[in-house]
Amino acid sequence: MPRQLLPRFLRRGLRRLRSPPAVDFVYSPAYAHRHPNVPADPLRGERILTFLTSEGLCRPRRIHHPRPASVRSLRRVHTDDYLLSLREEEALVPIFGASSGLAELDRLLEVQRRMVGGTNLATRLALDLEGIAVNLGGGFHHAWADHGGGFCIFNDVAVAIAAARYHGFDGRVLVVDLDVHHGDGTEAIFARDSTVYTFSIHNRAWAELDAVANTRIDLGFEVHDGTYLAALEEHLPPIFASFDPQLVFYLAGCDPAEGDALGDWHITPQAMLQRDLFVLSLLGEEGRRLPAVVTLAGGYGNEAWRLSARFFGSLLLRGKTIEPPSTAEITLLRYRDIARLQDPLELSGNGPQEEDWGLTEEDVFGPLGGPAKATRFLGYYTRHGLELALERYGIFDRLRDQGFERPYLDWDLDDVSGQTVRVFSDSEKKVLLGELRARRDRRLIPGFETLHVEWLLLQNPTQAFTSGRQPLPGQEFPGLGLLRDIVALLIIACERLELDGLSFVPSHFHLAVTSAGMMRFLDPVQEARLESALRAVADLDLADAVGAVNAGRVVDPKTGEGYHWQPTPLVQPVSERLEAYFESEEYRKNRENAKAPAFVLRPAEGP
Repeated sequence: MPRQLLPRFLRRGLRRLRSPPAVDFVYSPAYAHRHPNVPADPLRGERILTFLTSEGLCRPRRIHHPRPASVRSLRRVHTDDYLLSLREEEALVPIFGASSGLAELDRLLEVQRRMVGGTNLATRLALDLEGIAVNLGGGFHHAWADHGGGFCIFNDVAVAIAAARYHGFDGRVLVVDLDVHHGDGTEAIFARDSTVYTFSIHNRAWAELDAVANTRIDLGFEVHDGTYLAALEEHLPPIFASFDPQLVFYLAGCDPAEGDALGDWHITPQAMLQRDLFVLSLLGEEGRRLPAVVTLAGGYGNEAWRLSARFFGSLLLRGKTIEPPSTAEITLLRYRDIARLQDPLELSGNGPQEEDWGLTEEDVFGPLGGPAKATRFLGYYTRHGLELALERYGIFDRLRDQGFERPYLDWDLDDVSGQTVRVFSDSEKKVLLGELRARRDRRLIPGFETLHVEWLLLQNPTQAFTSGRQPLPGQEFPGLGLLRDIVALLIIACERLELDGLSFVPSHFHLAVTSAGMMRFLDPVQEARLESALRAVADLDLADAVGAVNAGRVVDPKTGEGYHWQPTPLVQPVSERLEAYFESEEYRKNRENAKAPAFVLRPAEGP
């Protein structure tokens, strides 16, 4: 039976029987913090863990939860003056490029102290068990003893080495840093320590240091697979041979990968995995491996987690590779696991009468004259049920993490165009964070019922767009980083309500682009036109592609006519019936017969 046809629980069971290698993972939900100046995925570690556990590769007993690093452990590396300076919000400016207030400072200190504690714990596990331990965070290599930088407040690897020394470990330590950025802080901290060898391959040096045990390789910019792997294979094995480490730290940064939001190299996913497995091979054979600690280090954008997940999956499968799902799919998988634990009665209020499920008087007594008034969202969810769901799925915690301590849910169920749910910053409704207008629809696809989204707004009005980033059409404020999560929850709502799918009509080109990869077009001609336009702007990022379309630069070379997005319905099938509709011979033929111009990108006009 092909792998994809095996139920997930069966794949998980089979892999447990095969006893994957003993690798320990350290993670805390407290790692998930989103800073407006850092284009990192706050759920990077959680997505990796969801993938590994869903594939049966990581057992619960191999997952460890860290405590925040103590001030005492931080003082073994960082100066008292620097630690005291972290009481002032201005301390964030040289590290994150801006100050966001004392509340944000406290959150960042808590998150990074927790991750430092994670690297501490991973180091103890690696030494005690003589194996590999992975901290699904950390790698703060830009933090020096007396200052931070590059999003790094504390140097977790240095703190972990100092803690190991304090507890009696006196062996040689090798730090292999393959983040695209120079590990200047780690190199500086150990510049005079011959027992700690720092190895870094990066684009450029952040500081000129004269360390006694160090190899620093500056490869420059626009690096591709061959140059990168050749440098690694030439320089790293001799260091293992001559230095003979007794403990290895591997900063497995993903920012060398092509498409990374802060990287400038072009390393393919295949070469990234080859890199990781090469470093792993230098640790020795299974059963006789050097103790090693792996941290995530750099990796920016919503796809970075997949590179790490591929590496850890291959590690646990002894070199065999499983392709991780898309970010949208792993988000949905994560929420489905939570949904299985939820009692439907808590969401709908259809429980015993003596229970308080947040019902209204209308629910209990019905309308006393006049037309029936809607009392439940989509005919199912009570307001209490929606609030409970947003709490349990972690959405409210994600908002609290962005500074909205008391998110408040309100709704309007009487709008003829659709029922509306709104989330505000607090009960005074000072700041609107999210708004969803949706309805159950039987007209869009005859014979099917979809959850149709009329309007979805996710915004953070307290933040401004960072330098170099312009708002997209229809966007007034930066987003909340929750779009994939909300879409996943809407799909789960379809499953719970036994609806056939999720549908909406993108009003702008960029919305169509971000949705087209996971949703189906009702109109194959519009799909063909969009695909042709995307081929024309394939070398541009999304913002530049939107600008090119709006400027009329994407044109039909035969007629000179510019491409314009024509709003058309997109559908995410949920039921098997609707999936079969889109897989039918009739739909396939309609797609094959759909014709579109071969759009091209016209050069921009000069100033």
